[in-house]
Amino acid sequence: MSAAAELIQHCRTQLRKVIVGQQEAIDHIVLTLLCGGHALLEGVPGMAKTLLARTLARILSIEYQRVQCTSDLMPADILGTSVLNMATATFSFHRGPVFTELLLVDEINRMPPRTQAALLECMEERQVTIDGVRHQLSPVFTVIGTENPIEFEGTYPLPEAQLDRFLLKINLEYLSADEEVQVLGNHHNGFDAQRLDGMAFESVDKQALLSAQEEIKRVRIEDALFRYLAQLVRRTRDWPSISLGASPRVAVTLMLAAKGLAAMDGRDYLIPDDIKGAALPVLRHRLLLKPEAELEGISPDQVIRDVVKAVEVPR
Repeated sequence: MSAAAELIQHCRTQLRKVIVGQQEAIDHIVLTLLCGGHALLEGVPGMAKTLLARTLARILSIEYQRVQCTSDLMPADILGTSVLNMATATFSFHRGPVFTELLLVDEINRMPPRTQAALLECMEERQVTIDGVRHQLSPVFTVIGTENPIEFEGTYPLPEAQLDRFLLKINLEYLSADEEVQVLGNHHNGFDAQRLDGMAFESVDKQALLSAQEEIKRVRIEDALFRYLAQLVRRTRDWPSISLGASPRVAVTLMLAAKGLAAMDGRDYLIPDDIKGAALPVLRHRLLLKPEAELEGISPDQVIRDVVKAVEVPR
């Protein structure tokens, strides 16, 4: 098992040229691509969410498009539309930005519900239906949605059905003091995120991503770990502070993400630590806490850590 391990190491090396810190976020966003899923990035403005997505597309040699969400964004603005050609009296389909390989949906919670629903088909089926005609998207089509956790005016909370389409929810935390000093030094020495195209990156062929995705499918799982996965997910359904636990599909998603972590570590077999490592980003946006837990300031991450500790690890 080398393709996934080599790819994550290469991405880490290249991304360090522009991204300071955020090592966990980098690993998780690459994990999303390896698993063929989608990621939701949450962080305050200025945490390099857009820069991370743009740079990763350059490194992996995949097409990149960006959509800035607003309250009046229509489905045709992202999917495309049929346009009448007056000369031939025929309609031709003009593709929207969704026809790419890495789509950054910036401030996704500002997208109105109708447009959110239009994006669901793209994320789940990797296809677009316009005027009854299906248009296939790229096999590596990935959505990276971003949202600001502190702004609520003019936003539309993402419904549970759409949140479930995101393989991982990745939180970007503030940098340490030393990392922030390094950011200042980089900008003082000439770094400009707006001139990313002029920077030299060692890109890999897209085949490297496809090979790594195939490796994940070959990761072996012992029977005891299947039961451990099921017990962990089932435990969320009767946890005192959780009103809505994880579904069986979440168990499958958790298994897939754990297999991706194993492949990134160069292993062709799963261990309990892979499952524990995937639990937070997989579960944090899929569990609904009881109102009294939220009033006490309990976060989903705290609850997930407690659930993981309560489930016996197979030996």
